[in-house]
Amino acid sequence: MTVQVIGAGLGRTGTLSLKGALEHLLGGRCYHMLELFPRPQDIPIWHAAAAGRMPDWHAFFEDFVAAVDWPTAAFWPELHAAFPTAKIILSVRDSESWWRSASNTIFPAMAAEHNDWRRMIDALFEHRFTTTIDNKDACIAAYEAHNEQVRASVAATHLVEWQPQDGWEPICAALDMPVPDEPFPHTNSTAEFHRRRAERKRP
Repeated sequence: MTVQVIGAGLGRTGTLSLKGALEHLLGGRCYHMLELFPRPQDIPIWHAAAAGRMPDWHAFFEDFVAAVDWPTAAFWPELHAAFPTAKIILSVRDSESWWRSASNTIFPAMAAEHNDWRRMIDALFEHRFTTTIDNKDACIAAYEAHNEQVRASVAATHLVEWQPQDGWEPICAALDMPVPDEPFPHTNSTAEFHRRRAERKRP
């Protein structure tokens, strides 16, 4: 088993929907930030990577066929080097829409935590995004710079720029697979995000 798709798109760009789609198409597991809740042992590995100490990516992802969302997206160059035949999917959305979603979900969720996960994210954002997550202009600038770096660095033969409303077609075309005869798995709206987070906090 090897990673066939690397998601370079940042959180709140349809990454959970993309996870579901890739698992359906590839018949294996797709790594996502949600993996860190049942796999706390991964947190120090990502923290070390944020400080420049990369793991053996093949060993780390040995049970996965794809990886999307933060923290994966921050390390797409290293992952692309480790899995050079993998397709890179850059999931995007309009910058203003992305900011509204992120500032109502993942950024306040981060601010509410005081644990190893939060310290890992702080290190990740310090080195690969921005730490001023309450600053709209700084976050949008970091978001747009990240996307431009991906566009400028990945060969057209390996890059798929995708928005959730695009559905199956661009992904299937890149993977040379037929389009499934079922609706695309759109999920993780802002309301769903808050509902899932509340459920995790219940005793």
